[in-house]
Amino acid sequence: MVWGDRCMLSLLMGCVLAAANGPEQSADTVVICPSDFLPAMRPWITHRQAQGHLIAVRPSGTASQIRASIRQVAKAGRLQYVLLVGDASRKTDPLHVPTHLAKAYVNVRWGSEPEIATDNWYADLDDDELPDLAIGRLPAANLEHLRNMLTKILEYETSDDHGEWRRRINLIAGVGGFGSLVDSVLELTTRKFLTDGVPDSYATHMTYGSWQSPYCPAPSRFDDAVIERFNEGCLFWIYIGHGQRTFLDRVQVPGRSYHIFGKQDVTRLAPEHAAPIAIFLACYTAAFDGPQECLGEVMLRAKNGPVAVLGGTRVTMPYGMAALATGLMDQLFQQRRTTLGQILLHAKRTLAKPPTKTANGSQATTRQLLDALAVAFASSPELLAAERREHLQLINLLGDPLLRIRQPHHIHIDAPTMARSGNLISLKLHSEIAGMCSVELVCRRGQLRHPAPTRPVYIATSAALSHYDRAYQAANLPTWSRQQFAIAAGSSDVELQVPAAARGACQLRVYIAGENTHALGTSDVFVKRPAATPDRKGTSRTR
Repeated sequence: MVWGDRCMLSLLMGCVLAAANGPEQSADTVVICPSDFLPAMRPWITHRQAQGHLIAVRPSGTASQIRASIRQVAKAGRLQYVLLVGDASRKTDPLHVPTHLAKAYVNVRWGSEPEIATDNWYADLDDDELPDLAIGRLPAANLEHLRNMLTKILEYETSDDHGEWRRRINLIAGVGGFGSLVDSVLELTTRKFLTDGVPDSYATHMTYGSWQSPYCPAPSRFDDAVIERFNEGCLFWIYIGHGQRTFLDRVQVPGRSYHIFGKQDVTRLAPEHAAPIAIFLACYTAAFDGPQECLGEVMLRAKNGPVAVLGGTRVTMPYGMAALATGLMDQLFQQRRTTLGQILLHAKRTLAKPPTKTANGSQATTRQLLDALAVAFASSPELLAAERREHLQLINLLGDPLLRIRQPHHIHIDAPTMARSGNLISLKLHSEIAGMCSVELVCRRGQLRHPAPTRPVYIATSAALSHYDRAYQAANLPTWSRQQFAIAAGSSDVELQVPAAARGACQLRVYIAGENTHALGTSDVFVKRPAATPDRKGTSRTR
């Protein structure tokens, strides 16, 4: 780059500062950005300014210099977000934006490195190790990486596609491998995460790497199923299990194992809707400081990859990850935070808090159950608080902390709590928005419409593997009946057929895809089979 080009970039940076901030101390967002990246950042800056954000741009430097810059802007008391733009691993590169290395205390007992790569250090304004700001990183090593990431962010936020992908959460789970007892606890935690953490109005899909589970597709094509779950479109694509820097765990069957997902699969990603947010509750998947690209970096840098990646930079631990996951779900679904950075910030601050006791007569929360299980099974219960705090450093956001999450409107449903199979059920919907409406009768989450297959032995014939795929599809298809129609805002009367085969604890689940927003709701209903009465020949029949 010639001297004149650098002068132009310096002038451009000055213009951005002036236009974005007015008085610089009023900034609510700091962007740490090498000057060579600044022209590519202009569309993002313009977009955020249009949303009302005031932005201060700072050059890269040493970690201490970056932290001092952030704290200087924070003195005015309005700073909420920090975006780091640049690669952390190439220390001699002009596009380098360093991270911080924190001393590890707990995960070293699990074989991890003695230092944890973390951007959390920049978000801590008072040296208590708790983040005070929402922070994320766009780990671009060149302009193509940065443009790909920014394009996905802007497309995500400006998309008018409010289809049912916005209520879909796809989970992929590996087998723990910590022993039968701990694995059972982890499986229980995953189910609890599904049933309690995610509201019933959302649709969940499970792909589980245990060949004995009905949620396991044919193990030889497990990787295909994982990629299909990404490409079909979803709000979150979540992996729970073991991870390495460039690949996830393998599916173990007697005599061999099968691939789940790795760097080589990123070229197969092609989401039908807006790019999902990828969450890895796993080790190393966001180890962005290494000489080799980690899985999270490769995915985020890819044109068709996720819009953001949340993951660990070193060895993560089951209790700390599970406790963080419950906090993320609470911040998203209960507190209804509207940016990805704020969801992670407040989940981390909650994670650092000590366990709370259950009041007399009240039901234990998922977090309280996790805390109790951790105390019961931990080899060193005195380290649990330190384990939680260490995950403040371990978990990092590769992505834009200002990424907006569209929170849905609520649909109020007036419906009976009891229905009979074979009959119609009448319900009244109250919605603030108009759009295309889908009404479904589904079995309760965690239950199956058909009996789960029993698999005492593993059989690898073509016929047996085809049965795996059919059982997997059936396990993830809770719908008894469904209808779709256009609906106006206000109140609407709807009738839905209850199939003769429907039975037991069910739910009415409603989704409306509006022109520029969406809405959802759910209502419990128990479906009873008609009573059987004997006919004249003495055989029973239903009526």
